[in-house]
Amino acid sequence: MTAQRKPKPGILEISPYIGGEAKIEGVTRFIRLASNENALGCSALAQQAYAAQLQELHRYPDGSATALRTALAEAHGLKAGQIVCGAGSDELISLLIRAYAGPGDEVLYSRHGFLMYAIGAKAVGATPVAAEEKNLTADVDALLAKVTPKTKLLFLANPNNPTGSFLPRGELHRLRENLPEHVLLVIDAAYAEFAETLPDYESGAEMVDRYGNVVMLRTFSKIYGLAGLRLGWGYFPPDVADVLNRVRGPFNASAVAQAAGIAALQDKDFLEISRAHNTQWRAFLEEELQKLGINCRPSAGNFLLAEFGTEAENIRQKLRAQGIFIRQIGAYGLPEYLRITVGTEEENRELCRALAEILRSG
Repeated sequence: MTAQRKPKPGILEISPYIGGEAKIEGVTRFIRLASNENALGCSALAQQAYAAQLQELHRYPDGSATALRTALAEAHGLKAGQIVCGAGSDELISLLIRAYAGPGDEVLYSRHGFLMYAIGAKAVGATPVAAEEKNLTADVDALLAKVTPKTKLLFLANPNNPTGSFLPRGELHRLRENLPEHVLLVIDAAYAEFAETLPDYESGAEMVDRYGNVVMLRTFSKIYGLAGLRLGWGYFPPDVADVLNRVRGPFNASAVAQAAGIAALQDKDFLEISRAHNTQWRAFLEEELQKLGINCRPSAGNFLLAEFGTEAENIRQKLRAQGIFIRQIGAYGLPEYLRITVGTEEENRELCRALAEILRSG
């Protein structure tokens, strides 16, 4: 008889993260608006850099990602020695929790924050703690009220997925200035490039050097369109960067990902075109959905949170049957909403046409 193998406490309490759908049997045409990918793809320069690596796939990558960290430092005015790269910002979230939290500790986040914060906490035996939000926006006072001597990390997605909301600069600094020194504030700025033109937005990069207990995380998966390569990075206080470099895998960012990332940073035109496209077509979607009687939350990302009430899942399934994928977010405690990624012009128009038809037919 095989002995029963039990994982560490907390593991079986985890509900696995499920990404947005990409295909279903029996449907040949797909409109994928469920995963917040860049509707325009990625930079041609990044594609060329990726292709140039194909004859070197038998070689290990630079484990320190030196050239990529240098390029990131130059692009953002940061110190290369305080940048750590990883297999998406997801990995860096996991590494931070693994390095700083464990049984008896607490990991704090806002109620509708990214699911990986709670998953990462449970994976190491720590306790995830959610602070209530105000109007689907992180509430500084509620977060501070949840801080205890057991709190080791506070994760704040800014802008937040799936709500699209963000804390303005003043509130962000108020949160940090009222945190005890033993709490590491992790600002997850995966959607920063879509929000950084807003007058009251701050990614958190400057706060890392100004304060001693702030981290900023970023990704190449969103505006840069490199989601398939799994490449993220973070800017850390020197001591935290040192800790992450001790616990991360030795080659956690592939050579092709590093090469594509460097090229993507160089293509400023693609960045601006992507941002302009998102601004234009996010506004289009919001206006068209409003005409259909569907309210949307203000969004600083490349997606909209749309309110469908009790019909949300029924409508999502009807769209799915036509090969149009949008995201159900019941796992975030928002079953009455659906999250819609900004697509191409054709995709956005087709979504609105299909939705209008579904709502007319009842």
